[in-house]
Order: sequence, then C-alpha cells, then structure tokens
Amino acid sequence: MNRRVLALALAAVLLTSALSPAARAGETQPFSAVRTYQEQFTDVRDSDWYYESVKALYELGLTNGQGSEARFAPDDDMTVAEALTVAARLRSLYEYKDCEAGPAQYAGGDIWYAPYAAYLRAAEVIGPEFEGLYGQKATRGQMAHILANTLPEALFEPINGDVVAAGFANGTYIRDVREDMPYCQDILTLYEWGILSGMDHVGTFRPEGTIPRCQMAAMVVRLAYSERRLTLPWDYASAYSREGTALSELVFSDGTFYEAPDPENRKEIEADLRYMLSRGERKISLSYPPNTLNKSMSNALMQAFLDTARYYVEQTYNQVKCTYSTKSGTMVLSFSCSLYDDDQIDRYRDATMAFAIRVHDEMWAGGTITPDMTEYDKARAYFTWLCENCSYDFASTESSMSHSGYRAFAEGVAVCDGYTAAYNLLLKLEGISCSTVSTTDHIWTVAELDGTTVHIDTTWGDQTGTIAYRFFAMTEADAMARFS
Repeated sequence: MNRRVLALALAAVLLTSALSPAARAGETQPFSAVRTYQEQFTDVRDSDWYYESVKALYELGLTNGQGSEARFAPDDDMTVAEALTVAARLRSLYEYKDCEAGPAQYAGGDIWYAPYAAYLRAAEVIGPEFEGLYGQKATRGQMAHILANTLPEALFEPINGDVVAAGFANGTYIRDVREDMPYCQDILTLYEWGILSGMDHVGTFRPEGTIPRCQMAAMVVRLAYSERRLTLPWDYASAYSREGTALSELVFSDGTFYEAPDPENRKEIEADLRYMLSRGERKISLSYPPNTLNKSMSNALMQAFLDTARYYVEQTYNQVKCTYSTKSGTMVLSFSCSLYDDDQIDRYRDATMAFAIRVHDEMWAGGTITPDMTEYDKARAYFTWLCENCSYDFASTESSMSHSGYRAFAEGVAVCDGYTAAYNLLLKLEGISCSTVSTTDHIWTVAELDGTTVHIDTTWGDQTGTIAYRFFAMTEADAMARFS
C-alpha cells in the first residue's frame, strides 16, 4: 500500500475543476487551493482552534459542508464512508489535480460513497477491511490507517522518527498504543510525519475512540501542507531513558493465576510465577482441596517453581521454601536468594536495576543504540558491552556474588549466572523477549530477535581475550552441541 492519507469529510458533492492527470512525485508542494473560503460555514468561528484547518480543507475542495453548505458540523463524528470519501478526494487531487476525477471512473449505482471506496481499492490504499463498516463511526485507529496510506511516502519526512521510535519502545510516549493493536504502525507513522501529536503531553492517541470532523480537518491539512506538520516537543532523553523502571515492569502477566497448579503443568506454574513477579512480590499463596497436600507434593511444587524461576534469572530468586497445611490445603511459597540475606534482597535488586538502566541510557545517549537498529543489532551491541566490561571469575565459589547480575555491573566480575542475569536485564530494558536455557552446570540466554529464536552465551563469548561472536545468535543445535 502507498503510505499516506487523509481523513474524512462529508457526503456532499464538491466543486471540481477539469484538469488533466499529472505526474507529481517530484513536487515539494503538490497541493494548492482551488477556491477561496468566505466564511461559508456558520458553525465555524475564526476564534476556533480548527478554523484555519477547516478553511484550508474547504479551499482544497475536499468538503462543501455537512448536509447543508452552511454547516461544517465540527463536533460530529466521522463515519467510515466519510473518511474514505475525503481520502479518495485527496488522492484524486494529488493524481489528477481534481478531487472527483479519480472516483468518477467508478461512478454508477445508488450508493454515494461507492465510487470513493472503489477508487481507493483500485489504488491499493485500502483492501477489504472496511466492507460492511461504511455506515459505522470511524475509530481513530481506522482513521490513522486510511491517512497513512493515501499519499506516496516520498511526500513525507519522518521529522519525529527518532523520538517516536524511542518513546514508543520504552513506553514513555503513545502509551495507549501496543504493537499487537490493529494499525499500530500506521498510527506511529503519522506521529513520525508530524500529522499527529496526541491528546496530551505523552501523546495519548485513544485508538478506539471516534474522531470529530474538526480533528479530521487538522490531520488532512497537515497531510497536504508540509509547513503545517508538527515537530513534537518531546524530550528525546526522556524518550529513550528507562529511569524509574522497576524489575516488576519487565515481566508481563495477563492476570491469570492458578490457585492449585499441578507440579507437572509448567504453563500454570509459569503463569503463577509471572503473576507474582509482575506485582513485585516474593510470595505465592496456593489452595488445594483439604487433605491432598503432603511432603512429596510440596517438594515437587517447590522444584517446579524453582526451575521456572531460572527462566527469569535477572529477577535474582534462586531458592524457595514453603509452609503448608494438609488439613486446610493451603500453601505459601516464599522466594529468596542464596546470595543475600532476606533484608538485603530488595536493596540489591534495585541496585542491579539502576546499574542496568545506566548502561542502557548511556548507550542510547552515546549513539551506540539507535531507534533504527534491529533487535539483532541491539542485542549484539549489548553482547559487546558485557564482554568488554566483565571478566570471568575463575575463583568463584557457590556462594560468591559473582553469580549475580549485581556484581557483573558493579565490579565487572561474574560467572555464567551473573553474565546471563546482566545480559537478560539489558535485553528486557530494550523490550526484547528473552529467557534462559540451562544445564546442570551452565546457563545462557535464548531470545527472540526480529522474530527469530536464537541462543546467546555471553559467558563463552568472553573467554578468549577477544570477543567470540560465534557464541552470539547461535541456533539451538549449535548451542546444545557444546554439551554433547
């Protein structure tokens, strides 16, 4: 699809001018007024914030009003049909210097918006996604989808590209838009181009909300005129910084909790562990039918939870104890770390997080990490940093702090637990999904980089005096072959 577009307008027939088609890709300003606004809309005052946008929309020939030519109806919500109509007119104005020439090729029939939708389908601006929805109110997400695909990308510069990419990635800005939402990329594109700025100082978009005609006018006019686009006043340092992030924020839970998980059901065990970690807690309370708990089952549950906690090595917990009542069926699991006393755990966890955030922010500030890098590139940069700033502790004992991410950051010394904890923490601060794989005497990272599962062993990458990149982004077979 071509990535650009506009928004919405009305259902009225508008003024046209019979100009021949034109190739305009190289023009810096492809749009100009075709008529003069003379206060035609009685419900739009020159003191309204959207006055200049409505005026420009009219002068481009994209609207004649709503129902009556004397009304613009600025607060009325756009329908999907109206949104597509305005988009088609803008596209036609770009291609033919005539708002109606493009849709006119598909004229015929009794449905007023059909030629506009057909024209956009033929131009591959839209697909079948709006079938059956034309009479419904358009959502802001749908509007963004249309806007981001109507005009050629060559007309736009990502003037806010870096700050949008960084701010969205770490959740500082545009917080109510997620990657798994429909039209996410279209929404982000409009922020990058300066078409959108959001509803507040953090760029809230409200993708499921409706869009009034006055807001549509502002968006469409910004598409048409580059001088009206917005340079976002967002702080780039704040956009990439993860300052204030807690360890609990790095673990996602959908809220699912199993009160009586089976020790063999690792899906339920992990759901409960994620629930606990995402809430910043150290205890899990379970409830089984009376007279079903016993020592064997409690041991099996503790081992299952401890094995699963190993996937989250950066969270520090490596031991668990439990209390239970056979009579009532209740059990409480308490997690701790063999490296610290209970009253020290939170202090060390917070300090480790602070070190990781400092590394993350410094790498962004120094340009080592940039918004246009792939996940692979970012993970490799952190691999390099850790291998350059940490050394293997050959004198480590079982109780040594070298098993912690804290010592890897604070003193630059670690064994495999510490290397992996520190590395996974850096990846998760970057929004990269990762976990661990472990044997009886080793542990390393498994991560999703740009949709591909790879194995990364920072410990082995740092054993030869030079960085051994062959241990970065290994296949599972390559990783496991070392232990066969």
